[in-house]
Amino acid sequence: MSDVLALAEVSVVRGDKSLLDQVSWEVEEGERWVVLGPNGAGKTTLLQIASARMHPTTGVAGVLGEVLGAVNVFELRPRIGLASAAIAERIPGDELVRDVVVTASYGIVGRWREEYDSLDHERAAELLDQLGASHLLDRRYGTLSEGERKRVQIARALMTDPELLLLDEPAAGLDLGAREDLVRRLGDLAQDTDAPALVLVTHHVEEIPPGFTDLLLLRDGQVVAQGPIETTLTAENLSRAFDTPLELQRHGDRWSARAAR
Repeated sequence: MSDVLALAEVSVVRGDKSLLDQVSWEVEEGERWVVLGPNGAGKTTLLQIASARMHPTTGVAGVLGEVLGAVNVFELRPRIGLASAAIAERIPGDELVRDVVVTASYGIVGRWREEYDSLDHERAAELLDQLGASHLLDRRYGTLSEGERKRVQIARALMTDPELLLLDEPAAGLDLGAREDLVRRLGDLAQDTDAPALVLVTHHVEEIPPGFTDLLLLRDGQVVAQGPIETTLTAENLSRAFDTPLELQRHGDRWSARAAR
């Protein structure tokens, strides 16, 4: 197995604020990682590094066998699928869903004069169908519910057949039914042996899909714990990350947490 991500003592400093503090972390092919922690833990900053959209202040960040700072990131980024609020905010509300997905082939947001062949459109349709969104092909993006938008964003992130898929809080803002539907579909994706390495960022253990293999816990830009999810996701580690006593319960292949009594 080869490293998809290899971070060595990576720090990100902005002004007098340390967003990441000497984070070392490796993701290998076939692994499915959850990055968990409270607001301000550094989760989104970590994903910015992993998606080659930010360089570390110090340390070494390897992404898909390349070192940030010594590679053309515009050639590297198409190999990475990213679904995040920052990208979602740039999608035009009047864009057809089929175009929201297919434009990822050119790494752009918003259809213009570029041309796509039938294979591009077929792949976009297949990805939407895989995520239970094939009926949305001809809808305007701005008319979709939040749950529908999240599925379209993930289909878009998969469009280029990436080697690494990064999902930044994909269940944020969803109601219970939409969250459970998305978690189930992400669980199916995680168990697909042809799927790329996955990294999912969340605040909530309830949003961890089945099939995810490893966990990275962050607090204040530092690693609290990391390793196989079976041994790393504990009440003790969770309480340290969120700085409050927590109880953790397992329900089959899912988890829940609440304040300790």
